[in-house]
Amino acid sequence: MARLNTYLAPLSLVFLAGSLVMLWFIILSAVTTTTPLNKTYFLSADTGGITGARSVTQWAYFYICGEGNTGCNKAAPAPPLGWAWSGNPANAPSALVGTHGGNTTSFYYYYMWRFGWVFYLIALVFSVLAFFCGFIACFGRLGSAIAGFAAMIALFFHTIAVSLMTAVFVRMRNVFLANGRNASLGRWAFGFSWGSWAALLIATVLFCIGIRGSGDSTYGGGRRWGRRQRSVRSRRSYDMNGTNGRRVKDDYA
Repeated sequence: MARLNTYLAPLSLVFLAGSLVMLWFIILSAVTTTTPLNKTYFLSADTGGITGARSVTQWAYFYICGEGNTGCNKAAPAPPLGWAWSGNPANAPSALVGTHGGNTTSFYYYYMWRFGWVFYLIALVFSVLAFFCGFIACFGRLGSAIAGFAAMIALFFHTIAVSLMTAVFVRMRNVFLANGRNASLGRWAFGFSWGSWAALLIATVLFCIGIRGSGDSTYGGGRRWGRRQRSVRSRRSYDMNGTNGRRVKDDYA
């Protein structure tokens, strides 16, 4: 158990690195037309006939694009989902349209996605911090504790992010379907999101095991040291008693 972190810390880093790669794929979706970024989007829906909208719209992290993540709008932080069409559009599902985002987006979709978008970034920051702290975990319990703490914070925000993302886009898909329009969730974005979350969860658990493992080995070493000390004391006591006994016999003789 003394060298448990030698094995657990690198394994934690592998899972954490995998989580970060998938998270970057989500954030950089639609940045280029290369795979997998051109296939990573949260929702694809038929928006033909809606004022100012494309025939097919795909919602990515920074962009709102056409089919194949092409012809995207200008990158923007937390873009309102209703930017796929004009303000006060005709033929758009009424549940999606509201007074936010230039009269394009309803209150629910505007704020739910805005918070989900931000939590993705916060999760990324703490995941990167946990990754670099993970190298310290190779050297002992303190490093595992620091990396585990950062990973737990990242996991907290990552959980909120993927939960809000799932709630928003599943509900949005259902609205399109209820209005007789084709819509489908982005398998790549959802797969990367939940895969990244699962890898981060495993990494966090491994860091925590590393803390406990190091502690057990330390306590075990302490117990062994204590036994050795008692053994030394016993031998010394025996030697002293034996010597004193011989001295008493010599005096009487």
